[in-house]
Amino acid sequence: MVFWMKRTARNLKNELHGRMDQAQSLGQVAIIGAAFFAVAREGLETALFVYANFKTVTSDSAPSIGLVLGLASAVLLGILIYRQSIKLNLSKFFTVTGVALVVVAAGVLSYGIHELQEFGALPGPDALAWNVSDYIAKESIAGSILAGTIGFQPKTSWLQLFCWLAYLGIVIPLYLRPATKKVLAPAN
Repeated sequence: MVFWMKRTARNLKNELHGRMDQAQSLGQVAIIGAAFFAVAREGLETALFVYANFKTVTSDSAPSIGLVLGLASAVLLGILIYRQSIKLNLSKFFTVTGVALVVVAAGVLSYGIHELQEFGALPGPDALAWNVSDYIAKESIAGSILAGTIGFQPKTSWLQLFCWLAYLGIVIPLYLRPATKKVLAPAN
């Protein structure tokens, strides 16, 4: 997904301008409709996520607090960007968030390796690279944050660590590699 976004982002501005020019030729209602449906779709997805969260956990739990703080931060950031109080370099922003998504994906891979080891499909569940469960409980706030962001587990096998590092070592350089421009052959 991050590779597709990186490839698509190069042409996104021109595509959006082209579509806005096309919508302007249809009138103001087309522009308003396009903006409404783009925002409504994202708003509906967010509303469903928030509703599901509050139906499954109590309102005073850490996930609910984190959800409310995250939404408040997003609204505040949106207001600041709209008022041009802060300016974002979107290229850097999407590069950083793309790398963060790659790290999250490496964590998901590591967790999958762990599950396959517990199931017996992969070897080495007891060959631990570290066991810090005496210091960081899996259910603690720190353990939950680390697990949700980088896939950290208090008990990590060597196979999990190797796959996590290998994934990051391969995918991050590929993601950060500058895009190559396609050279068209001259027409004869």
